[in-house]
Amino acid sequence: MEKSDVFDKELEKLRVIFGDVDPSKAQLVEGLMEDAAFLKAENYVLRQTLSATGMVKIHPSNPDLQKPVEAARQYLKNVNAYAVVVKTLNGVLSKNTLDPDDDMDEFE
Repeated sequence: MEKSDVFDKELEKLRVIFGDVDPSKAQLVEGLMEDAAFLKAENYVLRQTLSATGMVKIHPSNPDLQKPVEAARQYLKNVNAYAVVVKTLNGVLSKNTLDPDDDMDEFE
C-alpha cells in the first residue's frame, strides 16, 4: 500500500466517524483529522523501514554499544502526536453525543 493510500483511507475513516457530528464542529476539527491521517501515513512508512532495520543499531563487535535509529525516534514522536490528536478528536465526539438517560437536566 502506498503512503497516499494510507492517508486517504484514514481520512475517509475519520470523515465517516464524524459524519453525524454538528457541521460546525466537524469543520473545526477538519485540520486535526488531516493531521491524524498524515501521522498515520508517515508512521506506516516508518514502520516498514523499522521492520527492515530494527529500532536499535547494535555495534557488530561490541554488542554493549547500542544506538537508537533516528527513524525509531521519529516514529515514537509521531505515535505520541497521533495519540494526542485522536484523544482530542474523541473529546469532540464525546461532547457531541447527549445521553438521553442523563439525569443532570433535573439539576440545571
